[in-house]
Amino acid sequence: MIILFTGISFSGCSQKNKDEKMVVIHTDYGDMKLKLYNETPLHRDNFIKLVKEGWYEDSPFHRIMEGFMIQGGGNADGRPDPGYTIEAEFVPKYFHKRGALAAARTPDRVNPEKRSSGSQFYIVDGRTFTDEEIDFMAEKYDNTYTEEQRETYKNIGGAPHLDGDYTVFGELVEGFDVVDKIAAVETNKKRGNKPLQDVTMTIEIIEE
Repeated sequence: MIILFTGISFSGCSQKNKDEKMVVIHTDYGDMKLKLYNETPLHRDNFIKLVKEGWYEDSPFHRIMEGFMIQGGGNADGRPDPGYTIEAEFVPKYFHKRGALAAARTPDRVNPEKRSSGSQFYIVDGRTFTDEEIDFMAEKYDNTYTEEQRETYKNIGGAPHLDGDYTVFGELVEGFDVVDKIAAVETNKKRGNKPLQDVTMTIEIIEE
């Protein structure tokens, strides 16, 4: 029975992965390839729609924090978002590991439902954490971290304090070095960690 169920689970997972939409973010620092999760369909479909509409053409990464994340998604004409939000889609197995793709949003005080921005997103650069740090965050943010999450945060890194507050809807599969390069650019901390030199992107859907 164990072998049979394991085989079915693996087959289903492979099929699911095969059907996942893939995108490439092109930047002057190189390309980042990401997959979009099928379990977060609202975010996946909205992201694909915006890419097809050209929303992200020359879109800036406007907030960059090394060891944390790189954030962008506003339109090149200065609009921060398309004027709507998206219902949160929290899937416990998807967490803020290094390379996670997640939706930015406004703070809880004005957004208690934790609805996502219509276009702004971030990719986790992250850092590694100790067991003591993870225990502290579990208590402070009322989070429960699985053994897999703990091992990932200890050995690979991420941003565990964001779990359960922001929708993770994809992950990086290639281009971790590009995230590191962008995260290392010089920024103006007094202006919201805005890069001193523009870092822009264009996004392309990988058609099978």
